Amino acid sequence: MKDINRIKVVLVEKKRTSKWLSEQLGKDPATISKWCTNTSQPDLVTLTKVAALLDVDVRQLINKTKGINTDD
Repeated sequence: MKDINRIKVVLVEKKRTSKWLSEQLGKDPATISKWCTNTSQPDLVTLTKVAALLDVDVRQLINKTKGINTDD
């Protein structure tokens, strides 16, 4: 399956670390790591919090899906 989120990319663009994000959200650093590697995904409420913390539109945190074959 293709990567769903762009959290890792946006963190780099904003010169922030996953440790910083985990502290801001009160989440375990391992959870943030899973999001950054697309092993797991944050829920939509959390994703909107991430967007607010990084001062981006939530759509910037999600890869485009139009035209992508979602079959595994």
